[in-house]
Order: sequence, then C-alpha cells, then structure tokens
Amino acid sequence: MDAATAAAAVALGDDALILSHRLGEWAGHAPVLEEELALANIALDLLGQARVLLSMAGDEDELAYLREERSFRNLQLVEQPGGDFAHTIARQLYFSLHQHELYTELAAGDGPFAPLAAKAVKETAYHRDHAEQWTLRLGDGTEESRRRMRAALDALWKFTGELFRPVEGLGLGPETMAALERRWLTALGALLERAGLELPEGPRKGAWAAGAGREGLHTESFGRMLAEMQHLHRSHPGASW
Repeated sequence: MDAATAAAAVALGDDALILSHRLGEWAGHAPVLEEELALANIALDLLGQARVLLSMAGDEDELAYLREERSFRNLQLVEQPGGDFAHTIARQLYFSLHQHELYTELAAGDGPFAPLAAKAVKETAYHRDHAEQWTLRLGDGTEESRRRMRAALDALWKFTGELFRPVEGLGLGPETMAALERRWLTALGALLERAGLELPEGPRKGAWAAGAGREGLHTESFGRMLAEMQHLHRSHPGASW
C-alpha cells in the first residue's frame, strides 16, 4: 500500500475510533436503557471500522494507543464532547450523513476502500436513521427539546466544513467531494425542515480552528479525551489477557 492510501486509511480510521470513544462515554448515562444499547452498538460498529482501517496502515493497537495528539488525523467534529444528549445527536447527525454519502461513493468504486465501504454503508445507514429519528423527536418535541437541539446544531456547525475537504489517497477529488457536500446539505436541510428546525447560519470553512483536524490540529478537549483513552495501554505496556 502506498503512503497516500495508508494516510487516508488512518484519517478515516481515526474518525471512527475517536467517535466510537465519544459515544462510549454515554455508557451508564444515556436517558433510557434502549438508547444506551443503541449508542453502544453504533460505537461498536465504528470501532470495527477503525480496526480494519488502522490495520491497513500498520499495527492497530500502536496507532490507537501510542501516537501523540498531533499524529491523529480525525475530523475535529468527532472529537467534540457529547455535552447534553442534543449535542450528541447533532454531532452524530452531521457525521453519519457525511459518512453514509462517503462510503456509498467509495463502495461504488474499485479502490482499496471499496470492500470496507460496502459493509460499512449498511452500518452507516442505521447510524443515519438513528440520528434522524432523534432529531425529529427533539425538534418536534417540547420547546425545551427544540431549544437544545437548535443550540447543539448551531454550536457544531462550524466543524462541518472539514467533512468535505478532499483526503489525498482516498481517490475522491474536489469535484466528487463537492457533489457529496451538496447531497449532504440537501438531505440535512430536508430533515431539519421536517423537524421544525433550520440550517444554522455562520461560516463553515476558512478558520483553522474548525478545519485542521486532518493536519493534526485539534481542539482543547481532545487531549484530555486521548489521555483517558490511552491510559490503560500506556500504564501496562505489553500486557495481555
């Protein structure tokens, strides 16, 4: 595998790994038992994707647990704290809509990511549906649930511009990524309209603070999350069950 393809595998693998960990933070804290199981299942799907992708580039454990913060190439969106439940759903909505479009495109090709994408697109369809259903419930629920969902969508909006920046080695050029972005915006806008919500206003591109995760620049909370995620492995190097 050439270096560009390996780097792309790490980028997508980091997205899945970090979001999996963030979703796992809801264990024991979800609003209802059924939702705890749903979030755990989505986290496990993402962890499975991460294992395959990171294994394409090297040793999955070393890449997950022994890299420093600046070596991670995940989108800044997926590293954002869950906040309240509405923030978790908004983050999941933005990302799962993107991931479903991305993997659908990759599955239609014959590149090195096609086999993974063909399987993952079925998982991301469920992730997308889960986020969409909760967006509808929160947006069309009480005034408080609508307020929280609107605030979450607004707070995370600035991180969505990075979703569609071309990743070298992925085999999808600027025109393809722009087409994916248009489909993403169309689907998102239609869903929010059904939920009684609107697309947030404000910039999505241009600011390094909300668009440079692929270059290893991360937000403040990421370092704390990474320390927690890597603590056990670093505390007991070489340990085995």
